[in-house]
Parts: sequence; C-alpha cells; structure tokens
Amino acid sequence: MAKMSAAQAAVLVMEKEGVTQAFGVPGAAINPLYSALRKQGSIAHILARHVEGASHMAEGYTRAVAGNIGVCIGTSGPAGTDMITGLYSAWADSIPILCITGQAPRARLYKEDFQAVDIESISKPVTKWSVTVREPGQVPQVFQQAFHLMRSGRPGPVLIDLPFDVQMAQIEFDIDTYQPLTPYKPAATRAQIEKAITMLNAAERPLIVAGGGVINADASDLLVRFAEATGVPVIPTLMGWGSIPDNHPLMAGMCGLQTSHRYGNATMLASDFVLGIGNRWANRHTGSVEVYTKGRTFVHVDIEPTQIGRVFTPDFGIVSDAKAALELFVEVAEEMKAKGRLPSRNEWAGECLERKKTMLRKTNFDEVPMKPQRVYQCMNRNFSNDTCYVSTIGLSQIAAAQFLHVYNPRHWINCGQAGPLGWTIPAALGVRAADPSRKIVALSGDYDFQFMIEELAVGAQFKLPYIHIVVNNSYLGLIRQAQRGFEMDYCVQLGFENINAGEDSGVERSYGVDHLKVVEGLGCKAMRVYRQEEIKPAIERAEQLMAEFSVPVVIEVMLERVTNIAMGTEIDAINEFEPLAESLADAPSSVAAAMLD
Repeated sequence: MAKMSAAQAAVLVMEKEGVTQAFGVPGAAINPLYSALRKQGSIAHILARHVEGASHMAEGYTRAVAGNIGVCIGTSGPAGTDMITGLYSAWADSIPILCITGQAPRARLYKEDFQAVDIESISKPVTKWSVTVREPGQVPQVFQQAFHLMRSGRPGPVLIDLPFDVQMAQIEFDIDTYQPLTPYKPAATRAQIEKAITMLNAAERPLIVAGGGVINADASDLLVRFAEATGVPVIPTLMGWGSIPDNHPLMAGMCGLQTSHRYGNATMLASDFVLGIGNRWANRHTGSVEVYTKGRTFVHVDIEPTQIGRVFTPDFGIVSDAKAALELFVEVAEEMKAKGRLPSRNEWAGECLERKKTMLRKTNFDEVPMKPQRVYQCMNRNFSNDTCYVSTIGLSQIAAAQFLHVYNPRHWINCGQAGPLGWTIPAALGVRAADPSRKIVALSGDYDFQFMIEELAVGAQFKLPYIHIVVNNSYLGLIRQAQRGFEMDYCVQLGFENINAGEDSGVERSYGVDHLKVVEGLGCKAMRVYRQEEIKPAIERAEQLMAEFSVPVVIEVMLERVTNIAMGTEIDAINEFEPLAESLADAPSSVAAAMLD
C-alpha cells in the first residue's frame, strides 16, 4: 500500500470525486495541502483576493453546472471565519460546496495559538457537517464522507478543518481501489404520485410551484413535460426561475412580495390548488401564510423530510428528490392523458396567459438620469435568450426579477435566502470558471459592486471575462425604501463630491466613487452611460473588449437617485410606485410583447 502525506491523500480523493477546480488563498497553516495540490497538478486553482470571495466563487461554480461541487480553501483563523458567509449562502440555498481550512497543530488547539479558532463549532449552524480532523488516518474517509453528504438528501456545504500536523503526517492509503459512495436520495412511490395527481385533477384552477430543488436535481425538462401533459401553469420561485422558459405559454409568472410579477401574484390568488416541488415556501415568495394559503389545497414535494410542514402543513406531503418525483409525475400523467383521464385546463391556462399579456409594469420611460426600468428594457433588447444573469440582493436584483427574462435552467444565478452584498462579482467569476463559453451578465447596484470589487483583479489575472452592469444611484436603495416606513432617509446616501473627479465628469461627480478608475486600476475595462440610446453601443463595445482582452468589462449606468420598486407586505397588497403599463407600448420588451411578435 502506498505511503503518502494525509494532505496528498486528500487531494487524490478530491480528484477521484471529480474535482478539477479550486478557489482559495494560501497561508501558513494550509501550505501542506497546497504543496500536495501543486505536486499532483490535477486540480486547477484560482487565487482569490479575499477568502469570502473564494467561497462565493465556489458557489457560482457549483450553481453553474449540474454535478459540480465548488471547493474553496483557506488557512487557519480568519480565513475560516471569512468563509462563513459563503457557507451560510450555500447552506441556505442547498448548494454543495467544500470548504477546507488549515488549523494550528493539534497540541496547540485550545491554547489561544496564533490564528487558531474553533471553526468547527463556528460553522456548524451553516453546514451539513463541520469537522476538525484529529487523526491523520481518517483524512481519506472524512473527505469521502464529505462528498457523500454534500450529494445526499438536501444538498449543502461541508467544512473540513485540517490541523497542520495532520496534513503533514504520513499515512498508508490505496487510491487505486477508492470509489465514491453512492449518494442517498429519497424517492416518491407511485401510490404517492397517483394520490397527488388525483388531488390535482379534482381542482379547477391548479398551479405548480417549481423551486430551486428542480434546478438542483437537473429536472427542468421533466417539469416542463409534466406541465404540458397536464396543462397546468407553472409559477417558479426565484430559485426555480429558468426551470420553465419565460416565454412558455404555461409559465405563469413569479409570485412574491418583491421578486414577482403582477400577473404571477394575481394568478396565485386566483388558484385553488398548488403542487409545490422542490421549494421551501420562502417568506418573500408567500408573504403571510394566511393570505397565501387561504382557499387553496397544497401538496408539497421536497427532498428534506423536515421541510414538509416547516412553514405550514400541506394537505399532502411527499418526501422525494425532485427528479425522482417528476419522473413518476410524467409517467403517471402521460398514461392518464393517453387514456383521456386528465381534465382539460385550456380555459384556466388561457386566463393565466391573458393576465401575463395585460398585467404589466411600465418600462418605457424616457427620463434622464435614467429610471432603472428602462435599463432592464434595454438589457432585454440587447442580450440574447441564452444569457446567464448573476445577481444577489437590492433594488437592482428585485427589479431584475420583475423585468428581465430567463429561458434556461441555471441561467439565473442568484443567492436567494442569504443575499450577501458583494456576492455578485466572485459568483460570476465562479460561473465563468465552470463554463468558459457561457454568455454571462452580472448585475449589481453600486453598493453590492463596492463590497468585493477587489475580486475583479481575479478576473483580470485568470482571464475570466464577463459583462457587469452596475446600476448606480449612489444609494442603499432597498434600505432607503424600507426606511420610508420609519419616515427617514438616514445613513443610506453613498454620494459625495469626489475631489478627484474632473470638471467634465458631469452628473457622476456628486455620486462619489469613480468606479471606472477603480475597475481600470484592477486590470479590467469599464465605461459609463447616461442615456438609454448609449446602452446598445456600450454592450457592443464591451463584447469587443472581452474578445480582445479576456477580462471583465463593467458598464456603469447612471440612474436617478430615487426610484421606488414595486413591493409590499402581502401578495395581495403590493405597492406600485410607478405608472403601470396601459398597453404593450409601455412595456415593449416584456415577454408578452415578445410572444405576440
């Protein structure tokens, strides 16, 4: 049997588990693992500028392609604590990433050694498993268990903490006979699926709510087949957006308090039955349980047993992986359809489609500085249907969900529950590392953009090009809007007179940070636009620059300082702050207008 360091065994196991890419920052306590990575040479490594950035790169990498597991690596102490935000974001959205940290030697644990912290205890609430490996001989099996756990049941992150002397110790390990463990995924029974479809058939106005579990299970094609077989409209959650194309006649819009469509909320309120698949009834989707559930029957399918009944008790619950359930849903529905045993949904689906064509928000504003709605209209018109959008939180993301269009699974990359500012840049870099050919457009407000702007240097160094749209109103816009309820506008203004701005800088001088100079200083390209007619040429120029230099290109769009985006406290009480569309001319880039064309 071969003799090797425990660190080398860890690298060999990761290689056997399919890892080809890692993100991280070396440090003294993790150098033995980095030495093994360098020696083996099979796992590429991208050097982040901040360890939290590495964790978000790993998230983007996982979210981009089915089957991927992103790996992030850091040293002891603050490296692990910096990655807690990434672990929380991954845990909240059921995203498997592996976080590896260095640690002080075992003899120095609990003695307040330099950069020694109990990261195992700190990270436990936001991981599926967190472990400090105290015996070198356990390293191969700990890594094997980590991959098994990440892939089994509800996916999620794992942290492995490796003391320095554990990494260095020599062990005997036979990698040639190593095999990954078969993941455990609960599966629905045919009897459960038949009962759910019987309940669906008894309804007059049924809906399917498709959550992120459909995306995670790589089951979007099955979802569309099931919807088409039954004729039942689909409402994706924010995490399930793209599981059915926006222009599909049965895509009924998104429901929620913020990231929603007027027609999606109206259709949910008009329904009498909801089949939720791979979703968690998030509060930004439901609002209050009382309003969301009133007058409706619910069936809930989820891979995690404790998720059934967590928010409210459904009329019928099924514990199952979304793909396993949808395979049976399709099988049973298509059999019943062939025998003429499914009711026609044409009238109900037609009503939902009519709402989709008529209940629209206005985007066709001509004001300068621009309203954000017009920016998204320009994006719809100038980015193709195969564009992958990456975003995180704020009015920019909320408006994106209301106005942009997504046509493919994993083409809306968004951290849903955690929503950490700064996530967008590193996540977009992770998506690019996972898929070198994808059309990637990241979207940030100015504050999200500033949070981890240093990671743009990673894109320049490692040639990871993508387009980043920054909508700049020089405000913490979402917080300012929330402060309306407290009758204040306090500590949310980001604008200041930038003493380094030139005399001809125009409107942006009072907006504070000169993003163009910062972006260019980090080795990327940038441009600034003020009017809607400047956006198309800017996008064309950005694509040219990406092709020439292979670096991220930032397009900063200067917005009016204050815009209130539609949102409310209940799905039946959304505040519409701006004029609504009276005709398709007011929303010319809406999916309804495209469908009619």
